[in-house]
Amino acid sequence: MAKNWVAGRRGPGRGPRGGAAVVVLALLAALAGCAAPAAGGGDGSRPVVLTTFSVLADLVGRVGGDRVEVVSITKPGAEIHGYEPTPSDLVRIHEADLVLDNGLGLERWFERFVRGLDVPHAVLSEGIEPVDIALGAYEGRPNPHAWMSPVQARTYVDNAERALAELSPDDAAYFAARADRVRGELRGLEERVREGLRANPGAALVSCEGAFSYLARDLGLREHFLWPVNSDAEGTPRQIREQIAFVKEHRVPAVYCESTVSADAQERVAAETGARLLGPLYVDSLSGPDGPVPDFITLLNHDLDLILEGLDHAP
Repeated sequence: MAKNWVAGRRGPGRGPRGGAAVVVLALLAALAGCAAPAAGGGDGSRPVVLTTFSVLADLVGRVGGDRVEVVSITKPGAEIHGYEPTPSDLVRIHEADLVLDNGLGLERWFERFVRGLDVPHAVLSEGIEPVDIALGAYEGRPNPHAWMSPVQARTYVDNAERALAELSPDDAAYFAARADRVRGELRGLEERVREGLRANPGAALVSCEGAFSYLARDLGLREHFLWPVNSDAEGTPRQIREQIAFVKEHRVPAVYCESTVSADAQERVAAETGARLLGPLYVDSLSGPDGPVPDFITLLNHDLDLILEGLDHAP
């Protein structure tokens, strides 16, 4: 199988902390002097494509099909913003044939983690016009959650197709056909939700984390949230007061929280305003094979269904 490695950009980031950092950096130094592993990692029959979290793994797997082995560093249900890599993660990265991450500043723990390793790397959000975070510790930095919009997710598919075709040119037509199917599914999702929003132009989407900025921009929603990024302070009294005021002022019928964080603060908002608390919404992680969102398309369908359900009760 022919290979043509993919070069990606790496920005500044923060690495693992504490004792884990010492172990990881020591292992990094040891592995850097080793011979490169045999192509394919795993069992050697297919190239191994490593992604940073489960949502990306499923999206890439939909394009790669049975021609690649796609794995995620983090497990379903994990909080990815503050993830701390382990020495075994470093070994997996070193043995991969291709590493794909989200970019847009999401995996600050990851960028330093792979620095110095000779691993082919591509960024799936490359080419997306970022929405900047408007407040908090990361004000002015790109909001990383572009995959939550079916419009922007098509760029992820484009980048995955390109990276896989460069990894295995002989399979380019196979990847292109599968990518076309995924892009078609995403267009169908976009059309469905646009139709559902026609009766409620400018409706508000009120969440715990500000993870829906791209969805709001692309579909004409107003967005309000308790905190901009999960690693920020979560559910402070001020955040709760401001959310309550917004919900009351705009008579928002439903509010939401995400699966990887506590809904306690949003429960207070619902109790004070009379809004329904729906959810959870899934953003940073799939649920696992037996859960409600075992794959990326189901995740988007699940979240968009809940958003439209909330609008059904608009005054």
